[in-house]
Amino acid sequence: MKKFWKTGIPFIWLTGGALAMCLLMVFGLIGLVLYNGVGFFWPSNLISFTLKDGQQVMGQLWERQEIPTSNREGSNAFRLQIKVGNRDVYGSDFRWIDESHIQSGHEEPDHAVVFERREWGNMYGFIEGVYEGDHQVAGASQAGWLALQSQLEKTRVLHNQIRDIERDAIGDLNRQIEVLRLKKRELERAGQGAQALQEIDRATQQYWDQYEHLAADLDRLRKKNDVYRIEVRLATGETRQVTTADIVRVYRPNQMGIWGKSGIYLAKVSEFLFDEPRESNTEGGVFPAIFGTVLMVFLMSLAAVPFGVLAALYLREYAKQGTMVRLIRIAVNNLAGVPSIVFGMFGLGFFVYGLGGSIDALFFSESLPTPTFGTGGILWASLT
Repeated sequence: MKKFWKTGIPFIWLTGGALAMCLLMVFGLIGLVLYNGVGFFWPSNLISFTLKDGQQVMGQLWERQEIPTSNREGSNAFRLQIKVGNRDVYGSDFRWIDESHIQSGHEEPDHAVVFERREWGNMYGFIEGVYEGDHQVAGASQAGWLALQSQLEKTRVLHNQIRDIERDAIGDLNRQIEVLRLKKRELERAGQGAQALQEIDRATQQYWDQYEHLAADLDRLRKKNDVYRIEVRLATGETRQVTTADIVRVYRPNQMGIWGKSGIYLAKVSEFLFDEPRESNTEGGVFPAIFGTVLMVFLMSLAAVPFGVLAALYLREYAKQGTMVRLIRIAVNNLAGVPSIVFGMFGLGFFVYGLGGSIDALFFSESLPTPTFGTGGILWASLT
């Protein structure tokens, strides 16, 4: 037995078992995330309840759990978590309902509609009317549904036009105006170039004139977009006016089959992966976060891999063993145990305030006190 332990085989098996356990835990965690996350985008049916106090509740069934205090009473009681939506009306997206408080329910109204909005989350209700200005173009039921689809196509086109003007045209003008402003400030600080200053003022005024035209176009498109409205009846019976331009997507899950719901599901997943966030990062997609992470890893690899590989090759193959090499190895081992927050503080102090502040003072003094390189950014994060 002593010879067996001296061979080191038990420790090899112990290490392999520990590694296998770690891998199982990692894959189990990934599986748990996928199990809970993949089904999040599935368009569940809308169910309607009538409570004993006469209230009408409609929403998506989110969870059913046992009431913790029910065991003390000797009977099992359950409650339902319903996503009722309509946050601007009810104040919250979810509501707990004790099953004992339900008089009748679990009905699935055919014409119940899910309205995914740009603000205030989802709205659940029934189409009562479709309007263009003060004129009603369609009423409830199927006619209103078809008219709403037509309006959504129009508002999407107008929304894209508004976004292009805001981001591209006006964004370019703002950059050009800022460049001229900084150039003017640089000339003023140098105390020369009176004629150049006048030319900058004329160019700036031309840009401002273009900006006024674009602002007028934006105002016209927004007014045209606000003409389209729908009237929605909630489960409680009250009605609300919703601007069609504020709606991202509508669907009637209770009338959809597996293929229709799969299409909505794929559209939601695509939106999550490739769109920008909206409504304080609670809706929309995470593409900016994905893009920033990938770019940071790419820049980090470009900066770290050559130095890391060359240093490893030198220390392993070429460096002569001595005091300096031992100190370097000790330093490398110590760095492996340093908390990430320490590296973050180092990056903030050295790269942002030190290096970035110096670059601003030398090359972008006209922009100060607004920093150019002396602020957090993906370059400094990658180098850190």
